[in-house]
Amino acid sequence: MSEIRLFVTTTEKQAAAVLDVISMIFEDDGYAVATMEIDEKRDIWEASVYMMADEEESVGCRLADALAAEFSHLPIEREVLPEIDWIAKSLEGLAPVRAGRFVVHGSHDRDKVKTGEIAIEIDAGQAFGTGHHGTTAGCLEMLASVTHARRIRNVLDLGTGSGVLAIAAWKLLHVPGLATDIDPIATRVAAENARRNGVAAGLTFATAPGFHSTTFGAHGPFDLIIANILARPLMKMAPQLVANLAPGGSVILSGILAEQRWKVLAAYNGQRLRHVRTIWRNGWVTIHLTQ
Repeated sequence: MSEIRLFVTTTEKQAAAVLDVISMIFEDDGYAVATMEIDEKRDIWEASVYMMADEEESVGCRLADALAAEFSHLPIEREVLPEIDWIAKSLEGLAPVRAGRFVVHGSHDRDKVKTGEIAIEIDAGQAFGTGHHGTTAGCLEMLASVTHARRIRNVLDLGTGSGVLAIAAWKLLHVPGLATDIDPIATRVAAENARRNGVAAGLTFATAPGFHSTTFGAHGPFDLIIANILARPLMKMAPQLVANLAPGGSVILSGILAEQRWKVLAAYNGQRLRHVRTIWRNGWVTIHLTQ
């Protein structure tokens, strides 16, 4: 069955605002949403939601309703996506990404790893997280600085995607880690990547739709929780996330647009976490908080 993309075309600033609106509508239902730059000089961007063809009518109606209040002037456009592996295609020829002590590379770039770097090999797959996105790179950079501050005995990577952050944490700290995702495909891909990087024995992967899963209690509480998701679910889950944090523990949050930063901080300040540092990358932020 074909995949459909419904999108609007606008400026970078307005695309970010549209993304915020449609994220609130579609995130909890598992639909992918994204913004994409089309023409830098002319400031042309697209904000999109993706679905299967049989869901187009219902998603289209919900999208129109969501945009009616502030963005009714933006026509909703439609694209039928070819049935090819877009993730693999998008990663063709991408250079290794360096963030802090880490370098994330494909199997074809093993020879580009420098002495002293912590190498993580991630090839094209079905899960998010290759280091090329500002949120993943921000988490990798933040991870190295956070681990200097206190002793960490265990780690939770929430919304693990490709497993890159769980793998990075193990390679840096050599402590037990739990990596979870709501998507069983992501969980499987992450476990495969851990095996490829020789760290499978140190990590546990689990498909967990929420903190009610018993896997968190079995492995926690955690000295470090990394959650590279999106702003709205991060705010919603703040009480449960902090409840699974060990006393004096640290939290690294990302998947947050720059303009959403204060809302996320407010949610976690309300749980008595203290802001330590923010990293800014390409319109996205990564936040470190601690008890």
